[in-house]
Amino acid sequence: MLAATAAPAFAAEVENDYPTKARVDYVIGCMAANGETREAMERCACSIDVIASILPYDGYERAETILSMRQGVGQQSAIFRSTKQFDDDVANLRRTQAEAEIRCFK
Repeated sequence: MLAATAAPAFAAEVENDYPTKARVDYVIGCMAANGETREAMERCACSIDVIASILPYDGYERAETILSMRQGVGQQSAIFRSTKQFDDDVANLRRTQAEAEIRCFK
């Protein structure tokens, strides 16, 4: 009986691999850009849910790190701006964000 109840909880955890902190950070940033209203919160929460359903957390985290590093100056940040693989990681995130915008903001 215990195994039967544990399986659904594990399945939900695999589908939701984004930490709460990452989801909250996204929603706060999204609300700052879209207005700090209840409607914006609902749309922003929808958006991160869509992103999480498409892009595994490690891909999201990698792309966010690249974007953060690109904001720097100097030779180290230039590497993050000029590497094809990094461009692909960011492009995957951008496509996912576009899909989330279509589903949640239109």
